[in-house]
Amino acid sequence: MSTPLAERLRPNSLDEYIGQEHLIGKTAVLRKAIESGVIPSMIFWGPPGVGKTTLANIISHQLNRPFYALSAINSGVKDIREVIDKAKSHSFFGSHNPILFIDEIHRFSKSQQDSLLGAVEKGIVTLIGATTENPSFEVISALLSRCQVYILKSLEKDDLIKLLDQAIEKDKWLQEYTIEIIEYEALLRLSGGDGRKLLNIFELVIQSFDDKNCIIDNEYVMNIVQQNLAMYDKAGEQHYDIISAFIKSIRGSDPNAGLYWLARMIEGGEDPLFIARRLVILASEDIGNANPNALLLANNCFQAVNLIGMPESRIILAQAVTYLASSAKSNASYEGIENAIATVRETGDLPVPLHIRNAPTKLMKDIGYGKEYKYSHAYDGNFKEQEYLPDVIQGTKFYEPGNNARELELRKYLQTLWKEKYKY
Repeated sequence: MSTPLAERLRPNSLDEYIGQEHLIGKTAVLRKAIESGVIPSMIFWGPPGVGKTTLANIISHQLNRPFYALSAINSGVKDIREVIDKAKSHSFFGSHNPILFIDEIHRFSKSQQDSLLGAVEKGIVTLIGATTENPSFEVISALLSRCQVYILKSLEKDDLIKLLDQAIEKDKWLQEYTIEIIEYEALLRLSGGDGRKLLNIFELVIQSFDDKNCIIDNEYVMNIVQQNLAMYDKAGEQHYDIISAFIKSIRGSDPNAGLYWLARMIEGGEDPLFIARRLVILASEDIGNANPNALLLANNCFQAVNLIGMPESRIILAQAVTYLASSAKSNASYEGIENAIATVRETGDLPVPLHIRNAPTKLMKDIGYGKEYKYSHAYDGNFKEQEYLPDVIQGTKFYEPGNNARELELRKYLQTLWKEKYKY
């Protein structure tokens, strides 16, 4: 069949939609808005293949609104104005204001985004934008302030298996086969939580069988995908595989591989600011206090790339890549905040200890706010041991300095202050 499996299985209602329960579950916020018939302009932010376009289509269908779709890759200001003019005519004839869906809205320039403002502000269209990039960086503030941002998540294991089961049950072409999935691991791992990629792989695997009896295990899936890598990358998912290889090469301290994947992205026309932003994140997540200068250099790289542009920015990016790949590595800060967030979610809003509370009034001072607080600078070495955590989690250690020269120095210093807490 010429139509891809993922397209044939595209759901038409919220009840058929798989995943994103936090948004469209029975009592979730977005579902309530849709069912009320009153929706704001919105941005769907999430990785590829999680149902952004599908959800926009469902909203339009359920609300019986005219639906216009543009792709930021091949649309310009002229296309936007044409759609807005059509939307005005719909309004003139008394129908509901149309939905304008813009895929990959992060690829629109400032002037293209500006051209949307008036129509969104006046309610001529309800905008639904889809992006894989953080809208705080990629969408102009004036437009972002007029939109509700909804975060879509990668599909979970149960969602992906449900998607496969639904495909086998409902798709007429697949019904011609006898399909037995003995092992799911390879299918799920290759999908990376991307429902479209999963169905692309599954379709490729089924097509590879010589007869109608399909017994699928991990080894068979891996063999077929490796033989047909270009075929199964139908929707351009390789973009995400390459940025993954790029980050992992730098994390793995291989500047040669880092430069190779950087070159692949440059030659492929990747946005240099997208690359530079990833380097800023990596400098903190994977290097951190093992080399604090890494974050400074990565941030300067981002600023310089923004200022200089291509093709010269390739040199700046190459310097940052080789420096970061050659730096000592530590994810201790990343692990520390993840541990702290996990504790906050588990323990809730624990009270701030009285001695470190703010005490701007006499009443607060009288009931003990700030009492017995020891001002660090009043003591030798600008330190005095006292507890800063809530009583329930006293003594908890979130930050574990890494095993590298810089953080071993930090551990030694913390040991002189806190004694047992920072011992190995």
